[in-house]
Amino acid sequence: MYFSPNTEAIPPQLGLLGKLCQNPCLLEPYRNGITLDGINDCLSKRFAIREIFHREAKRNKQRISEEEIPKLWILTPTASERILSLFKAQLQPNWGEGVYFLPEGLGTAIVVIHQLPAIPETLWLRLLGRGGTKSASLNLLYNLSRNLEALSKKTQEDREFIMRLAPLYQQDREQAIQEGLKRGLQQGVQQGLEQGRIQEANLVIRLLQRRFGEIPQNLEETIRNLPVERLEDLGLALLDFDTLTDLDNWLHP
Repeated sequence: MYFSPNTEAIPPQLGLLGKLCQNPCLLEPYRNGITLDGINDCLSKRFAIREIFHREAKRNKQRISEEEIPKLWILTPTASERILSLFKAQLQPNWGEGVYFLPEGLGTAIVVIHQLPAIPETLWLRLLGRGGTKSASLNLLYNLSRNLEALSKKTQEDREFIMRLAPLYQQDREQAIQEGLKRGLQQGVQQGLEQGRIQEANLVIRLLQRRFGEIPQNLEETIRNLPVERLEDLGLALLDFDTLTDLDNWLHP
């Protein structure tokens, strides 16, 4: 999933998640522990994006640094010591526990969610975890809401935050998690997937425009309606396109 921040300042409330997304990046979340094949698949996508950026820079007679290539963040609940060792993944002092950086030339880091410290700064990432990690994060979210309610002076953002979370805690915690939180998370997942698909489409269109100039409106509309899997395939296939006819043939086989 390609992500590009639409504001100059990332809200500090996002903590570590905001730090990951300060600049355009690739996010690859995994529900289960990452595997060797999974990491290699992620790296191949990043290499393809890197190749596209360098080709376009060369075409435009420009130089591009590695810092300008989107960084890849692999989000996984767990990662074995063997996997981390195979890829020479190392912790960095200014990132804390759970964030392992691959060798610099790969532009990639693995965020092991279950190793993140249980602090507010990691809350939004730990909500992507499983089992006890996820439950503890939900409890922290609950306590945060209760603390905000007790404040005599609340900002407008505080009030909006409480209003959004209040339905989750009108009943006991278990029922709230089963009903209200389930609906909220499902809606959030769907919105997140759709936002990621739109951003992926924008990236592919931008790369095509760099290569061929203006894209016909009918082709652009077709690209914007593609599912994310097809967009990823197109992002790799466009490396071999010589003309817009190749693009048209790919979209309409």
